[in-house]
Amino acid sequence: MPDTDTPATPGRRAFGDIAPALADYTDAVLFGDVWRRPGLSPRDRSLITVTTLIALYRTGELPFHLRYALQNGVTRDELGEMITHLAFYAGWPPAATAVGIARKVFDELDAEPSATTTTEVR
Repeated sequence: MPDTDTPATPGRRAFGDIAPALADYTDAVLFGDVWRRPGLSPRDRSLITVTTLIALYRTGELPFHLRYALQNGVTRDELGEMITHLAFYAGWPPAATAVGIARKVFDELDAEPSATTTTEVR
């Protein structure tokens, strides 16, 4: 039986049914603390995160973080340049896969009725 008293946070929606503690850590620690630390801007954190996900071939998390990067001020052109640069350091297959994922994310954003890019995090 679902817990109707617990708010439907991004972590809850992604993990709450199977791993509620992981959902709590995602919401409270990762996006509640790590992403809000003063040492780096959210834009810089997005650049680092997307780069790491591409280099490590973590395709499951990449669509969310591409959207989040756009929300944090990274441009589509910068993402394309990042992917091109990574082809020489992380390899052609991760870069080529990232192009396909980015294309799908951009197409989905272009098809949304709202012109704004919003990825809810807390």
